[in-house]
Amino acid sequence: MMKKKSISASKASLVLFLCQMISALDVPLDSKLLEELSQPPTITQQSPKDYIVDPRENIVIQCEAKGKPPPSFSWTRNGTHFDIDKDAQVTMKPNSGTLVINIMNGGKAEAYEGVYQCTARNERGAAISNNIVIRPSRSPLWTKEKLEPNQVREGDSLVLHCRPPVGLPPPIIFWMDNAFQRLPQSERVSQSLNGDLYFSNVQPEDTREDYICYARFNHTQTIQQKQPISVKVFSTKPVTERQPTLLTPTGSTSTKVELRGNVLLLECIAAGLPTPVIRWIKEGGELPANRTFFENFKKTLKIIDVSEADSGNYKCIARNVLGSAHHVISVTVKAAPYWITAPRNLVLSPGEDGTLICRANGNPKPDISWLANGVPIAIAPEDPSRKVDGDTIIFSHVQERSSAVYQCNASNEYGYLLANAFVNVLAEPPRILTPANKLYQVIADSPALLDCAYFGSPKPEIEWFKGVKGSILRGNEYIFHDNGTLEIPVAQKDSTGTYTCVARNELGKIQNEVQLEVKDPTMIIKQPEYKVIQRYGQVSFECIIKHDSTLLPTVIWLKDNDELPDDERFLVGKDNLTIMNVTDKDDGTYTCIVNTTLDSVSASAVLTVVAAPPTPAIIYARPNPPFDLELTGQLERSIELSWIPGDENNSPITNFVIEYEDGLHEPGVWHYQTEVPGTQTTVQLKLSPYVNYSFRVIAVNEIGRSQPSEPSEQYLTKSANPDENPSNVQGIGSEPDNLVITWESLKGFQSNGPGLQYKVSWRQKDVDDEWTSVIVANVSKYIVSGTPTFVPYEIKVQALNDLGYAPEPSEVIGHSGEDLPMVAPGNVQVHVINSTLAKVHWDPVPLKTVRGHLQGYKVYYWKVQSLSRRSRRHVEKKILTFRGNKTFGMLPGLEPYSSYKLNVRVVNGKGEGPASPDKVFRTPEGVPSSPSFLKITNPTLDSLTLEWGLPTHPNGVLTSYTLKFQPINNTHELGPLVEIRIPANESSLILKNLNYSTRYKFYFNAQTSVGSGSQITEEAVTIMDEVQPLYPRIRNVTTAAAETYANISWEYEGPDHANFYVEYGVAGSKEDWKKEIVNGSRSFFVLKGLTPGTAYKVRVGAEGLSGFRSSEDVFETGPAMASRQVDIATQGWFIGLMCAVALLILILLIVCFIRRNKGGKYPVKEKEDAHADPEIQPMKEDDGTFGEYSDAEDHKPLKKGSRTPSDRTVKKEDSDDSLVDYGEGVNGQFNEDGSFIGQYSGKKEKEPAEGNESSEAPSPVNAMNSFV
Repeated sequence: MMKKKSISASKASLVLFLCQMISALDVPLDSKLLEELSQPPTITQQSPKDYIVDPRENIVIQCEAKGKPPPSFSWTRNGTHFDIDKDAQVTMKPNSGTLVINIMNGGKAEAYEGVYQCTARNERGAAISNNIVIRPSRSPLWTKEKLEPNQVREGDSLVLHCRPPVGLPPPIIFWMDNAFQRLPQSERVSQSLNGDLYFSNVQPEDTREDYICYARFNHTQTIQQKQPISVKVFSTKPVTERQPTLLTPTGSTSTKVELRGNVLLLECIAAGLPTPVIRWIKEGGELPANRTFFENFKKTLKIIDVSEADSGNYKCIARNVLGSAHHVISVTVKAAPYWITAPRNLVLSPGEDGTLICRANGNPKPDISWLANGVPIAIAPEDPSRKVDGDTIIFSHVQERSSAVYQCNASNEYGYLLANAFVNVLAEPPRILTPANKLYQVIADSPALLDCAYFGSPKPEIEWFKGVKGSILRGNEYIFHDNGTLEIPVAQKDSTGTYTCVARNELGKIQNEVQLEVKDPTMIIKQPEYKVIQRYGQVSFECIIKHDSTLLPTVIWLKDNDELPDDERFLVGKDNLTIMNVTDKDDGTYTCIVNTTLDSVSASAVLTVVAAPPTPAIIYARPNPPFDLELTGQLERSIELSWIPGDENNSPITNFVIEYEDGLHEPGVWHYQTEVPGTQTTVQLKLSPYVNYSFRVIAVNEIGRSQPSEPSEQYLTKSANPDENPSNVQGIGSEPDNLVITWESLKGFQSNGPGLQYKVSWRQKDVDDEWTSVIVANVSKYIVSGTPTFVPYEIKVQALNDLGYAPEPSEVIGHSGEDLPMVAPGNVQVHVINSTLAKVHWDPVPLKTVRGHLQGYKVYYWKVQSLSRRSRRHVEKKILTFRGNKTFGMLPGLEPYSSYKLNVRVVNGKGEGPASPDKVFRTPEGVPSSPSFLKITNPTLDSLTLEWGLPTHPNGVLTSYTLKFQPINNTHELGPLVEIRIPANESSLILKNLNYSTRYKFYFNAQTSVGSGSQITEEAVTIMDEVQPLYPRIRNVTTAAAETYANISWEYEGPDHANFYVEYGVAGSKEDWKKEIVNGSRSFFVLKGLTPGTAYKVRVGAEGLSGFRSSEDVFETGPAMASRQVDIATQGWFIGLMCAVALLILILLIVCFIRRNKGGKYPVKEKEDAHADPEIQPMKEDDGTFGEYSDAEDHKPLKKGSRTPSDRTVKKEDSDDSLVDYGEGVNGQFNEDGSFIGQYSGKKEKEPAEGNESSEAPSPVNAMNSFV
């Protein structure tokens, strides 16, 4: 045994040495670092070796490679250089080696048959692809033949031959009738592997004239039909029964050769009456379980994934009641080359040594040959650092000129394998990849791991210092890992400080500082205690904690390891949990859990709820613990335990729980052994070997469990072989070249004796290898190195101790480590469904190239640019994952009229494979968003100026704008709607011929060729005259936006003490406005909680003034922030001036109406000249006004409370004496001498107040009218 262990150790040392040579320098997967390092070419994607193409479509021969600098590509065809520049039908994709042969524009696929090979080359070497054999698929027509009718006697056998045309690939054969219905098949009638239709015996119902053989050529999606075959069955009485004879294969024996990994199909079809039954056996062995299937009514034996072990003689036996017949097929399994150890890329420093290993197997054993940069190594330029030794190339003292790409070719008569592996010699000064001043926080007395990820060539030496001028760290209190990490196994408070990592090699030196903070642990200094409470009482559990002052703890209470009931009776305080009005359901275990960002502690207590005693004399409680425990009848595997029960405390004991302690393996830990009814005081206990037992007993009644009894005396059982083996044995590789075998170790008492160890055995599945075994100490993991990537292994783990082995363990199947997938999905196609949704398709990658468990596919897609803006900006890539072997998926949420790119990658347990070539697609146009703003300025008597901004999201090419508008009267009724089309290149419009002093509502949107977008609305008023208004107004609304908030400011003119509010919403959205109240009379407000990069609309209004608000303003959130505007409306001098003007106008109004009341007259001559004679105007009977007293521009008399324009400016009319200049206007008319006649014309119904007039006091004119 010791000798075997020594041999295993020497083998392990050799494997470890080779692994160190192969992976002499690891390059971290840091994207920035990888972009800077030179690298020879690597083929990332290529077409299959045997490539059958559709002759009707363009031929695409894939060849993708990566390298630094990017490689150039060239091709050979049939062994000679293929000059694609001389063939107009052949193009090479940009930045790629993929060839596209244009067949759809006149080329012929047959002209491009041949063997192609791609070479990717840069200054560091050249990688080559497999030999790709291009053959166009063929679907020839059926040859004409004269078919004679088949006349068969009932009960005889019959074969209808199909003989399909030879196609590429071979066709799929099936039989149908004239109605295109498949002919029914059974044990009597069935189709053979070559397509012929066999009848073991014919029956009268087989008579028909339409037996038709069809050949389907899948590659070209064509179906060829043979001429119908006629069968006529004639009867003879009686029908003679016959014993079986084999129709196929003929003779007593035959041979079959199949390749390893393929599907083996063996066929036997027999004639006979009654119909024979087929049975299969393997001579001298069993048919392989889980890989054997029977098809075609057991006439076909199918064995999948065959290996050399499946070689042998297979016998088919056909039997009926009259006898049997048999046939023996001798099967030989050969093997095309397959990898044992494929060469792997080698990154070395100048002066280092390394090894490339290329090992393959096959039947016959393959020949190994090497190439350097695509040239046979025998004629390649000499390299003094290189030595070829069969399947190994040994490199010694390499230099930068030694960089190259080597190809290993393993071939036999059944195929070949070709692998590229580069040797990259790098000379790089040290780099530290860990961020500077990174902060690490740990709890005292726990490990601290400080990272120092690095790279350099030669490999740098790492040293650690503490403090700015500290000495180098050494000693047992530190552990220095190979990846640069410094581990402090037990960090203390004085470990806090700055640590410096220094990396140096012969090309330079660099250092980096990190910070370590050690925190005090969190503790529960007063834990919850066991409580017994009567029903409907109140109970409280305490949980007082102590924690580091810099950590913020959170306290969570659980009941029976679940959340507390959603019940107001449970009150959680800072340091306690109180339960009011306790019920029986509250009985259970309550746990206090304290969490911080670095640690977590918990403590539990049991609450027992008892019924209130009927009388004070009866007290129910838990039973007293049992006592006087005694052990008798000691045997190797059993013992008898007896005890005396304690007091029941008025509640009968229901059962006893027996626990044991293993003083040898787990002293102080008690385990459940068994339990017995409360009437029993002795029990026979089963024991395990090599355990030092102590027992205790716990009594249980309806109230709860007693305290444990005192432990019994100890009893040590004798040692023995282990009874069981480890459980949960698994084999999962952590790296592409290893197999990590894990198991759950046996518990201490399961060892059955001292010296517990494990025998770990493994061998590659389906390969005739011997078991490899190693004995390890009492651990739970063993790593097998140097394995092929992702191959199945048979694994078993057996326990042993100083007395011997456990029973033979069962085998489990594991896999060596996964590696990243080799190829990208091909034939990526995108179907754009609409402007925001697309569907992507791809071909699945071959499972052998996945090199791991297929988890699914990831689609990366991103927006390249908006076709309407012609601007590019960085957009994060979006990723969609499709689980399993799915080959299509939907891409939602796309932006209309945009250019996108996408690629697809296959995913296994190791990660993602290479990306497919980027696929470009465009989304069609959509409808635009609303214009970014609509402003109405420069109001006059009959015109308004409209200005607008482009839509934030045009979603296409704008074709025009649509403006709709309509007047609004004082009762908010809408007038006729006018629509105007505006060219897309306009940004303003002057509307003319409008009615004066009229409010209009505008609806404005943009169009693309798809349709109209959402609209933006606005209201405005044409002016009445030039008198400055007394009405309040809000103007000059300005915004200064940041990412998530915006400062809104405005100017206010009007009465003091107005209460403002701000309304806002997403621009173009139909959602209701959101409203924010402004505190006090401030003229600014901060909108918070906004979404970055979003266009918003905003307006300001005053509470209590119906319809009084500003025009809309549009802004977009972003990183910029504008300074706050100074509001003139809040300046004291401005407020005083406005008060003085208002007082002066009020005095003038009072004086004017006093004069009028005394009979004064106002000149109206100019007014009469402007209009027709009022004496000949008819009066309206409903309101007493002159029905036609108006000009052609305005058909409405002046109303009380006419609304002023949004900018509150009014134009003065011709007459200087009109009452409109002094107030709100009146509802009456004037006679020819200007005297007021309103009181004679009949009262008009008061119109509803409008706009901002509802909060004003009545004017003197209204007061006088009411008095009269």
